[in-house]
Amino acid sequence: MAVAHRIYANALFEAANDKNSLPVVREEFAAFVEALEKSSELRGLLLNPQVDHRAKQAALGSAFAEGDPTFRNFLKLLAEKGRLAGVDDIHRDFERLVAIQERVIRVELTTAQALTDADADEILKQIEEISGRRVEATRSVDADLIGGLVLQAGSMRVDASIRGRLDKLRDDLVTR
Repeated sequence: MAVAHRIYANALFEAANDKNSLPVVREEFAAFVEALEKSSELRGLLLNPQVDHRAKQAALGSAFAEGDPTFRNFLKLLAEKGRLAGVDDIHRDFERLVAIQERVIRVELTTAQALTDADADEILKQIEEISGRRVEATRSVDADLIGGLVLQAGSMRVDASIRGRLDKLRDDLVTR
């Protein structure tokens, strides 16, 4: 299924990009995903496999009648193909494609203690200088790190924490 999510996300991204409607499609997609999260009735209608795809298409057509036609048609296609249940994964892949185009790196910065905004900004500035890309970060605190930080960007993880160093040292001692 993951391959299908990427294919649908890529198709929407390319279509919106070709029609210069990427910002509008991105906004409408985010609003749609949020609406699905908040409304059990909407989720019940759109994600129920027993509801005929034509009923789902009609509901989506009226809900997005004033919206971007590319996004409206995309949702109707998902309904027709029975792919609405994967809309969260498709949205995640779509956002990944937008981030690549905008040269943005999304990272999670985890520290043992809360950082001041100035300290966090300094770390993020260094990442921007090294990567040549703009950095958007979420921050969290994990006291188990003891000290230092862990930086996660997609599948890449940089562990510069004391806990990470201790774990590595323990592993080295066990394997020797």
